[in-house]
Amino acid sequence: MKAAYIEKTGSYKEIKIGELPLPTIKNNEVLVKVSYTSVNHVDTFVRAGGFETKMNFPFVIGRDAVGIVEKIGQAVNNFQVGDHVWTNSMGYDGRVGVTSEFVAIPDNRLFKAPKVDPVQLVASVHSSATAAIILNDIFQVKRNGSILIEGAAGHVGTKLVQLSKLLGLKVTTTSNTNDFEQLIKLGSNQTIDYHTDISLVKNKFDYIIDTSGRVDLNQNLQKLKLYGQVVLITAPKTNQFAFDVRQFYTSSKSIKGFVISHATLEQIQKASRVLNYWLEQGYLLDDACEVLPLADASKAHQMLEEGSDHKQRLVLKLI
Repeated sequence: MKAAYIEKTGSYKEIKIGELPLPTIKNNEVLVKVSYTSVNHVDTFVRAGGFETKMNFPFVIGRDAVGIVEKIGQAVNNFQVGDHVWTNSMGYDGRVGVTSEFVAIPDNRLFKAPKVDPVQLVASVHSSATAAIILNDIFQVKRNGSILIEGAAGHVGTKLVQLSKLLGLKVTTTSNTNDFEQLIKLGSNQTIDYHTDISLVKNKFDYIIDTSGRVDLNQNLQKLKLYGQVVLITAPKTNQFAFDVRQFYTSSKSIKGFVISHATLEQIQKASRVLNYWLEQGYLLDDACEVLPLADASKAHQMLEEGSDHKQRLVLKLI
């Protein structure tokens, strides 16, 4: 079968397109014929060796895929041949990647696909699952709470806006003014130019998340209500923050970090149910996508690394 793989970590130039043996499935695995995979920044980190994890070489790259069930293991009873499926937690912690014509996936990491455009689906699941886990499991948001989403026009930001609104939160967003109209349609109650100094914003919030790493942590902490929470999913280039410790702990505030690569299986499965429910109803499908052939896997990684403001989701076509 054809696959995109590496034989050692390093530059995007290490990505090879070639033939690898067809996977054999274990009793609890499903053989999936892959239709599309998405390319995420975390894929570039894993490939480069910057995000250390167990991998066996040749290592097939990629973590998110949609496809069709080709064969099921003897112990699998929740899938049938021909089912349309998706996954978003492969290619990490010893699990094989998905950028290949066929992939063997544990049945507990595979989910039936709703009847939506498969390109839009694979483009959505990484950022949508990130948003769902942050809101439901990390923040554990309560209805009628208030949330500030900074850099809300990005891939994760737009998913946070939609799910926050659906969960009954009052949503404030920061973004380029050109994105205000879209964010209001997605559920933002208040839009703020991202150039605005957060310290000048009058509101205080129960929850704050900065998707860009550009906002001073201490300013965000000052904008939290009693018991308020900040979640970090990125960091500034300096990798340093300073904050007022006394004001922080006497207000019972908290700072939490999250990367979906460390999400538990239970969190991934819970997020899959949330995603499938809302995807069926037409939410979370707002990404602009650029579809490239499998042969351009290296080019896709290069595009992500050299164009941090690349707004289109990159998808590789395997069918």
